[in-house]
Amino acid sequence: MSIERNKQVATEFFQRFSANDIAGALATMSDDATWWIAGKKEQMPAAGVYGKEKIGRLFYRLTGELKGGLKMTVKGMVAEGDKVAVEVESYGELKNGRVYRQEYHPLITVRDGKIVAVREYLDTQHVFATWFAAT
Repeated sequence: MSIERNKQVATEFFQRFSANDIAGALATMSDDATWWIAGKKEQMPAAGVYGKEKIGRLFYRLTGELKGGLKMTVKGMVAEGDKVAVEVESYGELKNGRVYRQEYHPLITVRDGKIVAVREYLDTQHVFATWFAAT
């Protein structure tokens, strides 16, 4: 695949996610894809490695707690070979009144037109404060 095509696949994932089309976002991933989320599991429960099915459940659970889904905005990307580094910002209002405004830097590996691996770097303190801290 070309670098430009790999960037299109990454962009499509975030466009679909932003449109609350989680099934469509998952369709951009290979069946054996892995998704790693930064952080220490004992400090941030969402941290760790997920397979496609498990990350899908997390995506659905996350968006189910939001009033109107999670709006994802790609701010920039750089690609080389099968890797695409993306800068992304998100915004979502939780049903409990909290606001999730995250900044991400996922490193996405694309093969044969599908996402096969993601390493997601993000503000883990904001994740904990928004999703896991007591209200």
